[in-house]
Amino acid sequence: MVTFSTTVERWGVHEIELAGPSGGNPFAEVRLSARYQYRNRVVEAEGFYDGDGVYRVRFMPDAVGPWRFTTVSNVEELDGCSGGFEVGPPAQGNHGPVRAAGTGFVYADGTPYLPFGTTAYHWTHDMDEERERRTLRTLKSSPFNKLRMCVLPTGPMTPPEVPFAGKDPDGLDLTRFNPVFFRHLEAGVRDLRDIGVEADVILFHPYDGGVRGFQDMGREVDHAFVRYVIARLSAYRNVWWSAANEYDFNRAKTVADWDDILRTIVRHDPYEHLRSIHNGTRMFEVASLYDFTKPWITHQSIQHWDATPTDAWLAACPKPVVIDEISYEGNIGKRWGNVTAQELVDRFWEGVTRGGYVGHGESLAGFQDRAWIGNGGGLYGESPARIAFLRTIVEQRRDGTLLRYLGRRQPAHVTVDLPAGSAYEVELIDTWNMTVTPVDGVHRDRVRVGLPREPYLALRMTRVGDR
Repeated sequence: MVTFSTTVERWGVHEIELAGPSGGNPFAEVRLSARYQYRNRVVEAEGFYDGDGVYRVRFMPDAVGPWRFTTVSNVEELDGCSGGFEVGPPAQGNHGPVRAAGTGFVYADGTPYLPFGTTAYHWTHDMDEERERRTLRTLKSSPFNKLRMCVLPTGPMTPPEVPFAGKDPDGLDLTRFNPVFFRHLEAGVRDLRDIGVEADVILFHPYDGGVRGFQDMGREVDHAFVRYVIARLSAYRNVWWSAANEYDFNRAKTVADWDDILRTIVRHDPYEHLRSIHNGTRMFEVASLYDFTKPWITHQSIQHWDATPTDAWLAACPKPVVIDEISYEGNIGKRWGNVTAQELVDRFWEGVTRGGYVGHGESLAGFQDRAWIGNGGGLYGESPARIAFLRTIVEQRRDGTLLRYLGRRQPAHVTVDLPAGSAYEVELIDTWNMTVTPVDGVHRDRVRVGLPREPYLALRMTRVGDR
């Protein structure tokens, strides 16, 4: 039996469902893929076993028109199944997957994408339907259009389901996956897609405390895990791959191991989704950052408490800089989890005006049972509204518009040299109080602006004409 959709939108998901063997270990013993053809181009997508004798192949078509497919398998009943389907134009809001373009990002249809990300590592792991709905409502009304989330749970937490078969934490069978867990995970990715949020999927992390041994599963299991996750999730256009969170805290893996994992992602993801890897707090040594110039990396995912090196990172590696973790607005005892909202917003402005992108996190205790960075839910901090204001400022930016951030400094006035040959209107931005005040006149060559002796101010210079 072969079931498949006959129509799908561009950058949507075409799915083939097949009935096959359930004996033995289908996760390890059965190979399945489908060769999709559009005109003279063929793209191969790997399939996966979804339990109960059901096999699936998912594919994201990138061109409008007729497509055909043929399955390839080492199992006779799954091999040589074929069919055709029609791909129509993308629906409203569907711009395709995000790509790196120089030091910025753009959707596949050419629409600019500016990442304003946040973190809720385990928002799908508890399988708490109400909390997940609340997380999605919170995201939908927030400025955040990217969410960092983990596949592997954190030990010693024991969620209802885990990625592998068996009883948690003892008796896991690392050669078999748990389709119940993955169906729930991928539903979360789809829900994010439907509200316009990119899912920055973190494949590995060093936080199992040795309880489950996820840090050191061995290369063969690592590869099988990566391939299974890619087979299930890569057809969703909103997916990014993060090979690891705080990769350098994992003592069981070397940089060569991480290189191998990233190359494995490249080999098995037919859509070339964005790929990076995130460092831990050995960030104090610049040499400990991953070498983002390597060809399998699309952008720089950095943890650092200070945004001012953004210029240097861009100069050393001309790929987008995303400071995914720059400390969190919060009140917990951890150094990384108790900066003020003012400090976090300051770091956002510093990074963005230097040409990078900055990520948000909230670790405020006392408002819900677990903080946002762990399990989502609601946001209670003061920074999201100010980050939304920054996003509006950046999205309004036109060619020839200049932004200068003054940060925590409080001079009585500032003088700015303007590009020769053009006239500019100047505005004073209070980044905390979210106000924009015009500076009288049209200015050429140089402008001197009196300031109210307050921190967190910025200037916007908008070109209004040439001489």
